[in-house]
Amino acid sequence: MSTPRKILNKLPQRQLSWVINALRKETTGGVLLLLAAVAALVWANLDFAGYSFLRDFKFGPSDLTLSFGHLASDGLLAIFFFVAGMELKHELVVGSLKDKSIAAVPIAAAIGGMAVPALLFFAFNAGSTTSTGWGIPMATDIAFALAVLAVAGKRLPIELRAFLLTLAVVDDLGAILVIAIFYTASINLIALLAAVAAIATFGFLQAKNVRGWYFYLPLALLGWASLLESGVHATIAGVAMGLLMNLKTSDRVMHFVHPVSAGFAVPVFAFFSAGVYLQDINIGQLVTSPVAIGILVALVLGKPIGIVGTSWLLAKFSRASLSDGLSWWDVSTVGLLAGVGFTVSLLINELAFKANHESESIGILAVLVSSTLAAILATIAIQFRNRAYIK
Repeated sequence: MSTPRKILNKLPQRQLSWVINALRKETTGGVLLLLAAVAALVWANLDFAGYSFLRDFKFGPSDLTLSFGHLASDGLLAIFFFVAGMELKHELVVGSLKDKSIAAVPIAAAIGGMAVPALLFFAFNAGSTTSTGWGIPMATDIAFALAVLAVAGKRLPIELRAFLLTLAVVDDLGAILVIAIFYTASINLIALLAAVAAIATFGFLQAKNVRGWYFYLPLALLGWASLLESGVHATIAGVAMGLLMNLKTSDRVMHFVHPVSAGFAVPVFAFFSAGVYLQDINIGQLVTSPVAIGILVALVLGKPIGIVGTSWLLAKFSRASLSDGLSWWDVSTVGLLAGVGFTVSLLINELAFKANHESESIGILAVLVSSTLAAILATIAIQFRNRAYIK
């Protein structure tokens, strides 16, 4: 007779050390991300002309001209997704996703946490051109959510933090698939084949354990530039190469690349994405615009409903059970934290509404407000859970 699996398992020592290290880095990144977003909002509303000039300033060769804003979303976020790909590889090989019976829980929770918000947003925007934004509330911002958890929830079990980390990595992958399938307008087949060839060569060299950054950096740049030219969002190159990394190599590379991602790439993206000129927006639209209502309801309510509901159903109708010493209130707290959508939500907002400036602006503001509200509610919930773990 098989042993019932636990929804939140105790972590082995090797995984525990890895999770603690990852949490520390994500926490720092979350603080920097928040500071960058605040700085962008302040500058944009004090001197929007100066902010927009910097964001829209273009440079580069004629066949690959990019603005600083596009370089941040198409280029720097590729570094973020490269790290996400390596984190997912770690989870698949030695972490929480290695055991299929255990992996079913965070995967199912992540799917529920993506599907319910997407359906809620679509329900508020069905029949309108803004329905294309259904992917906006799907992803959790790892750095921002873990920063809240680290600051407010120091007494909570490490298993809860690991569960949130794994869940967020899985739904990042889901968001990448959504971007690749649903937010790609047209395909340049030759450029796509060139990208596939470069990424495949990258993976082949990793499989053969070939060392030397001078092999990989040109291949990475070629794969990224070719994918950008193909019409598929260039961040896909990052997650693909992250998944193809040799595990031993990836742990070493992540030690160097993660600070660049958390400390530079994501905050710079947030800076160039969060600068909304509030005078162009009627704040009342937050309670009247289907886009804003859809994002607010989806992130603040849809995320916890999807995550907790799916986990509960799995425990109800399978051999999964909650680990000893933990309660469903703990899982609900994680669900609230998962409503902190930021980086990937802003990226999909940009892709979904690139032809509709008004919807894009209200979408940015709704993501910021929703994430803040989710963080506040999660912090309140964490304080109650902290008391339960005071010995």
